Amino acid sequence: MRKVILVLSCGVVFLFGSAGALPHGLPAMSGALTLEEIINHGGKIETKYDGFTHETVMRLRKMKVNCDGFRDTFKDSCVSIDVALHCPGSQFNYVRSVTLQVEFANKDWVHIHPLEQRDLSIVTDGETLRFGRMNLATRDHTGTWDTKVETLEATIPYNAFKKIAQSQSVDLQVGRDAVTLSYKNRAALRDLNSRVIATPQ
Repeated sequence: MRKVILVLSCGVVFLFGSAGALPHGLPAMSGALTLEEIINHGGKIETKYDGFTHETVMRLRKMKVNCDGFRDTFKDSCVSIDVALHCPGSQFNYVRSVTLQVEFANKDWVHIHPLEQRDLSIVTDGETLRFGRMNLATRDHTGTWDTKVETLEATIPYNAFKKIAQSQSVDLQVGRDAVTLSYKNRAALRDLNSRVIATPQ
């Protein structure tokens, strides 16, 4: 009986002693996201096969970044991101391209970026990545009283997305407007990227 109690006690100590440990592969550095943060980011990720384009799309559905607008401009507004990884066929280990959408919504009026103010830059841990001009992706006529929404879209390389997803700080800039992704946004991007199956080198 004493041996049984001793074995159970050791098991409990081992279980609770290792509960806070990170799984192999996750960074254990200052400022790194924990497993709990990655799981509880609140974003919605879905995977679907598109028979028309013959590709599998892994997508982080529209996720709010903040409702304070951009720094110093575009107040009382909500900024959201929507990210899709496009994998040819039905496999999950090669991403052909990544689609990034940035949505600007305002309860009273529509803030429209003119063509010369649609260049996308993303700063990751101090490094600036430039992706050129974004395209208008809003289906409805932007600027009407009914929509109050502007959606811009850009296609970026997977290697750049992977760098963004693994960064400890991410600032997104469209034209002169910039916004910082929250830790939940970064956790959702890291979760999305974790669904790509890495192949042995």
